[in-house]
Amino acid sequence: MTRKRVGVLISGRGSNLQALIEACKEPHYPAEIVLVVSNVPGAQGLLRAEAAGILATAINHKEFSSREEFDRALNGALEDANIEFLCNAGFMRLHTEGFVEQWRNRHINIHPSLLPSFKGLDTHARVLAAGVTLTGCTVHFVRKEMDDGPIVAQAAVPVLPSDTVESLAVRVLDVEHRLYPHALKLVASGAVRIEGETVVRTSAPEQPPLFSPPL
Repeated sequence: MTRKRVGVLISGRGSNLQALIEACKEPHYPAEIVLVVSNVPGAQGLLRAEAAGILATAINHKEFSSREEFDRALNGALEDANIEFLCNAGFMRLHTEGFVEQWRNRHINIHPSLLPSFKGLDTHARVLAAGVTLTGCTVHFVRKEMDDGPIVAQAAVPVLPSDTVESLAVRVLDVEHRLYPHALKLVASGAVRIEGETVVRTSAPEQPPLFSPPL
């Protein structure tokens, strides 16, 4: 089995990166992380990568005069490492259109809501303010618009009456750690592919509905 050479982009502590690292240790997992890049020097996620024996580097966006210059440097690092597929895992930078097109259909992101609802920042606060009873997380192919693009996989989390922003964030993050490795496995193995803007999935077993509040 040929494993996809994966690069992961981070800005912070790298908890989703760690989930991906653990998944890639499985002998039949169809991807391997060979490079981790952070736009923030000293980000905790770089230490996680180094501890796992993965090449880790920082490209400080503050050292570039434009987003275009930063993305060119980032793209150069990815090409030097022969990256085939790219994952954003808490990468807090918007990509330029040129970068997005360079990695089109080879680039996924995870967002802590059930897209297309609640794009952007302060997700959990807006979920609570809206009074919805279900939220969750989404892995999607990256497009030029923020938190947009064909959806690979989603996971739902009930919103509890007692929830705060903090408690909801913890529960959603726990599910993110399970969903992201699953989604990367789907696309790296070819079980999910994209044709135009349509995601094509192999058949999956029927699942029971999720009710919130429960029946």
